[in-house]
Amino acid sequence: MTGNRLSPLLALSLVLALLLLALASVAVGSTEISLRDVGAAILAALGAPAGDAPSPAVQRIVLDLRLPRTLLALLVGAGLAWVGMVLQTVTRNDLADPFLFGLSSGAAAGAVGVIAIVGDLLGRWTLPAAAFVGGMLAAASVLLLAARSRGAGPERMVLAGLAVSFLFSAITNVLVFSGDQRAVRTVLFWSLGGLGLARWDNLAIALAGLSALLLYGVRRRHALDALLAGDDTAHSLGIDPQRVRTEAFVVAAFATACFVALSGVIGFVGLMVPHLARALGGPLHARALPLSALLGALLLVASDIASRTLMAPQELPVGVVTASIGALFVIGMLWREQGDGQRT
Repeated sequence: MTGNRLSPLLALSLVLALLLLALASVAVGSTEISLRDVGAAILAALGAPAGDAPSPAVQRIVLDLRLPRTLLALLVGAGLAWVGMVLQTVTRNDLADPFLFGLSSGAAAGAVGVIAIVGDLLGRWTLPAAAFVGGMLAAASVLLLAARSRGAGPERMVLAGLAVSFLFSAITNVLVFSGDQRAVRTVLFWSLGGLGLARWDNLAIALAGLSALLLYGVRRRHALDALLAGDDTAHSLGIDPQRVRTEAFVVAAFATACFVALSGVIGFVGLMVPHLARALGGPLHARALPLSALLGALLLVASDIASRTLMAPQELPVGVVTASIGALFVIGMLWREQGDGQRT
């Protein structure tokens, strides 16, 4: 790697590492399955010759339980990292992520409301639907508050996001306190993040969120690059910074609601991965966005493996693992910056 240009060898290494981690994620669990049986089960499902097919029980574990979970980890990890990259660019705030703007808090409030009070009205779609509605309601609230302060710049959107985040966090706590106490454990696990809702029929929700981010990134990557140089430079290039921010926030809100609706609240992926992507590939979005998606997928798949193995047979919420890694990452950044400052 020269300067901030990602070398093809490193990019290929990251892709291969992701493939290996994905296979390991399908193999690891309360029932250990060999990589050979994992491959045979997948090939059998695709109709390809696979030699000695594994038992029906192994095929069911691989195809119905673990493979959808691994795919959800890939989609959510990539998507949250992409959201963080976009939000950090349009707000020029290195701490921007879905948490900062209340998107995760709104989705959590919606999910907790149905878990603790409303109940299972729509069957297995109740929780994702409520989380999605909560996330979009939080996004609308942030946009409404920001619109009241038009022209104030990205810092006003950050303040609006913080206010909405605190509001929906308070609503969530009230719902937990006043709702069915038997549901508290479910609420706690969901609010800390998990991938247990993954099924073949709901992966399309996460795929829709990632697709929206992909389309927006391809279409508006040059406008995002212009914002890196400031609003004045963007204006001189014929780009309306406020319009780009609004578009980016709407897309980020929709995608985050899709992800949180299935995975719960998984923190720090959208905060730390963009920093790693910029360090490896530079700030321009044609390279930084796909790289952040790749690193985010790597991080969440690895974290999910850790969540299932660190306290086996119990399963840790995956958000606990990502938060631990994120905290160490931030401490390391501060420690390194302090060391650099003392040497200058």
